[in-house]
Amino acid sequence: MRYFPAPLSRLESASLIGRIRGHFAEHGFGLWALERKDSGEFIGFTGLGVVGFDAPFTPAVEIGWRLAKEHWGLGYASEAAWTALRCGFDRLALKEIVSFTAQSNLPSEKVMQAIGMHHAPDDDFDHPKLAVDHPLRRHVLYRITREQWLQTLHG
Repeated sequence: MRYFPAPLSRLESASLIGRIRGHFAEHGFGLWALERKDSGEFIGFTGLGVVGFDAPFTPAVEIGWRLAKEHWGLGYASEAAWTALRCGFDRLALKEIVSFTAQSNLPSEKVMQAIGMHHAPDDDFDHPKLAVDHPLRRHVLYRITREQWLQTLHG
């Protein structure tokens, strides 16, 4: 939770699960639980979501992930994100998917780059749900279109 305003309490975590379920009910897609294939251990989540705030790039669908720290750097986020992109472009017929994170979150930026997303610094923004003086307010925005994704797949 280093790149989030604060860790979630049990109540906030339960509320997040409710919002995830509600998103699935409303949109037909959302965040998936991630488990290790070898052990079945829950390690985090990934998936797609409709961006829930107004910004120059909205309306948009975002790809996101959150993994327990002990599972960082093992390729799980990139592997799961590829699956989410495939769902977004093949099943949902999206034209573009975005991802964003706090400017200091270099590990997530590396995942965005690994899955073929592109960064244009002019698209970076201040997150409207964070206070003006919050250290995580400045966010980077990455994008990938269906055509770019297909080029990445087929070289």
